[in-house]
Order: sequence, then structure tokens, then C-alpha cells
Amino acid sequence: MVLLVNILSFLWLVRTIKFVLFWVYLWQLKEYHIGRFVDHFRTHKGKQILLNPLQILKYVLLVVLLINYYFFNGVFYALFAVYCLESALFTYSVIRKQFKKPVLTKKTLFLTLISILVILAYMVFSYTFLAGAFDSMYFYIFWFVASLLLFDIFTPLIVSAIVLFVQPFFVIVRNVALKKAKKKMSSFKNVIVIGITGSYGKTSTKEFLHTILSSKFNVLATPEHKNSEMGIAQTILKELRPEHQIFIVEMGSYNKGGINLLCNMVMPTIGLVTGVNEQHLATFGSLENLLSAEGGRELAQCLPKDGLIVVNGENKYCLDLYKKTELNKRIYTLKRDRINSDIWTEDILVQKDSVSFVAVNHNKEMSHFAVNVLGGHNVQNLLGAITVAKELGMTMQEISQACKDIKPGQAGIALKEGVHGIDIIDSSYSSNPDGVVADLGYLNVFPGKKIMVMPCLIELGEASARVHEELGKKIAEVCDLAIVTTKDKFKEISEGFISAGKPEHKIVFSENPKDIFAMITTMCKEGDAVLLEGRVPGELIKLLHG
Repeated sequence: MVLLVNILSFLWLVRTIKFVLFWVYLWQLKEYHIGRFVDHFRTHKGKQILLNPLQILKYVLLVVLLINYYFFNGVFYALFAVYCLESALFTYSVIRKQFKKPVLTKKTLFLTLISILVILAYMVFSYTFLAGAFDSMYFYIFWFVASLLLFDIFTPLIVSAIVLFVQPFFVIVRNVALKKAKKKMSSFKNVIVIGITGSYGKTSTKEFLHTILSSKFNVLATPEHKNSEMGIAQTILKELRPEHQIFIVEMGSYNKGGINLLCNMVMPTIGLVTGVNEQHLATFGSLENLLSAEGGRELAQCLPKDGLIVVNGENKYCLDLYKKTELNKRIYTLKRDRINSDIWTEDILVQKDSVSFVAVNHNKEMSHFAVNVLGGHNVQNLLGAITVAKELGMTMQEISQACKDIKPGQAGIALKEGVHGIDIIDSSYSSNPDGVVADLGYLNVFPGKKIMVMPCLIELGEASARVHEELGKKIAEVCDLAIVTTKDKFKEISEGFISAGKPEHKIVFSENPKDIFAMITTMCKEGDAVLLEGRVPGELIKLLHG
């Protein structure tokens, strides 16, 4: 029995370390934001983490164990089998490189080490304390196994408590970095700082603007999707140089006041709001809070009196901001008849591998643009970048020429040839309501059969049901088959899909990558297209790419 207990302890240690890595990964994925972390457990996948069959079995085993110790032997062998299974699954996932672990940073390394030290300390304490408390080997083993099971069940709370306990120390480190970054920024009197915010389109617009302005100026931009306080501060401290003339800052936030904090650090003179929707409504708590931050109000309020705010006139919230602000302001739209735009387009042509259009401004300047990006929605993002570049003194012809250097990957969506010659549209980084509609518009360019694979959207708060039903209708207009990979709002998407006239069997729920792959390859042939929208299973992407 002692040997089995030792093996059980080892198995428990292996599976507990695995779950520590997972919980640190999840906190990192949610950017250590309590609201985003908690909101995850309102989703079907989040609930399954705490209420999957193995976890429920552990709850039952603990209750049985505490009700009557005569059931100990049965509980012990059942728990032994569970830990063998979990350890085997963990080992298999490591071999396949499929287990979820945090991206290695100083913070995740620190949190993981602290958590492992707590695990080891708990084991040692349980072993020594219980060994001294009971003369009977039977009762010692009983309570030792019970203590392991208790820690197992409360691992999510324990790791979360560690994260929240050390968070104030990281806040201190963050504040020091922000202070240093602000001090450095204040010494760069001549650099033009452009702040870009919004619910969607921020990264693409930033990338386009960076490429355009770099043809004439020495430009620094925040990298990739690093739009948080620390990401921006690190860019300033490590990369900003005296020779830089322009600094483009992508600004993200999940709380009211978040953009104000960033503006206080970087002190923008030009603001650009790309578009606003209900994405992250759950974390902001209300639409008013969302409009304050991602909606551009805080950005506009932080600009100097001689500053400039540029907004997307195709978005109702941006349009409202434009009408209310008294700053110098510019607005861009796809057509001039929506509002008295500063820049608008004519003759938009969306093809599989590019977009082309004519951009026109108030002074009757115009130029033809042919850009190697995917999807008509990127015309709006390009217009935002064009408007800012024009304000900084570039001619339409200079901007048009610079746009030829824009790479498809900068738009956050890729077109690849998959198995059997199927076109795979990969927009799997992230998703939001406007992004889904935009990608559907691009999918509609393809002449063959069209399939969409997507999870339900998250962090939409009280707007979630309505948004998903509307998306179901949009999907029905374009797709021959829709495959939804999460359950949360599948009912609402289905209702919208069916109400638009499509048969019920053309929208299905499946979270199994191999089943989804089989459905796609059975239905599609060369020339057909599949849109991967949002965080679809990585295994499916690999299968489709061949």
C-alpha cells in the first residue's frame, strides 16, 4: 500500500504541475484581467474546465471519502486510475506538443515557480504533519490522500490566489516602467505621436500607416499586437531613438480610464479611432465605459488643443464622436454621400489577393490605389492610414506608391492553398462582430462553395445573444455550410441562420478537428473556399494545410 501511495503522490505531482501551467497560461491569455478571466467561465469551454467528467468524479470521491472512511479503498483505487489517466494524457500532449502552457516571460516564470514551490511545500507539510498526527498507518494514508485530493480540487483557486497576491508587486514594477517611459517621452519634444484605438482594425491600420509613413519619415511603431501599458512602455524604453520622427502607438484597453493612462504616458498629438462595437462589452461593464476608452473619447480628451482626431465615418459611434468633438478633426468614409468626408473612395474592386480603389479628398486630389491585402474591409483601414499620412504632408501619389510595399500579412488575414486545392482563408488570430461580417464579405468573392468555421464570440456581455443571431443571418447570406466550434451561442447563431432561409442541417456544431476536416473535404473540391474565423482548433488548421 505504501508503494502505491508513493506512486499516487508522483502521479499527483505530475498532473498538478500540468494544471499549474494551464492556469498560469489562462491568466496570461486573459492578460491578468479579473473581468476577462471570470467571463471565460461563462462560456461552455470555461464551464467544462470545472465541470468535466473527471473533475465531477473527483468531487464525488472527496464527498464519499469524507462521509465514511470505510469507503477509502474504493476511493483510493478510483483516484489512482484517474491520476494515471491524467498523467498519461499530459505525457501524450507533451510528446505531441499540444498541451497549453504560458508563453515564457519573467512574470509567468515567477508565477510558475512560486506555484510549484507551494505544491512541494504542501506535500512536505502534509507528509510530516500527518505522520506526526496519526499513529495508525491507515489513518495517515487516509488523510494524506484526502489532502492531495483537496489540493487537486482547489488548484484553480490556489493558482489564482497566487496570481492575485503577486499582482500588486507587478503593478509596482509596471508603474515604475510607465514612469520611466513617460520621462523618456517628455524628452522627445519633436517626435509626432499618433495614438490608434478602437474595437477592431487597430493593428492593421497601424501596420498600414507604419509602412506608408516609413517611405518618407523615420518611424517607430509598437510591435504586433502589443497595445497594453507594459508593451508600449517597453517599446519606448528599448526602441525609441532621437532619430525617430514619428511614433505610432496602438492603444488597447479593457477598462474605463485605460486609454487615458496610455495617453498620459505617450502624449499623442494625433488620434485615430478605427471603429467601435460591442467586443469586450462584458469587461467594460457598460457601453458608456466602452465608448469612453475604445470609443475614442479619452483619446480625444487627451489630445492638445492644436491636436487632430481622425475617425472612421462608416461607424456610428465614431460618427457621434466626430460630431461632438471641438478639436481639429478629419473623417473618412467609403462614399462621400454619408457625411461631408475629408477622404472617400470610388471604384472599389475587391479581388482574391488584392483591393483597388480611387481615393479622393476635398481638394479634388485623387490617386489610384492597388494594395496586396485581402478583403474589402481593409479599404476602411487603408483610408484611415491615408488620411493621417495626408495630414502629415504626404501627397496622394506618394501614399499610393508607398502602399505598394504593404504585405498581405499586415492585414491579419491570409489566403493559402489547402488540401485538394481548397482555398483556406485564415483569419484565426481573433474575432469580433465587425470582423466576422468583413471576412464574410471577402469570402463572398470566391465563386465556389463556401464554408465557414468559427467559435462563438466572447466578452460581448448583454449584447451577445442579439449579436450572434445577427451574425447567423449574415453567415446564411454567404455560406453553403457553417460549422460552429463552441456551444455558447450556437442556438442564437442557428436561429439567425435558419430565419434567413437556410436549412437547419447546413449549420452544425462540432468541436472535433477531425470531424470538421471530414465535413470540409467531403463537401469541397478545388476552387471552393473555407473561412477560418477566430480561434479555431490548431489541429484543424494543420489538417487543412496538408
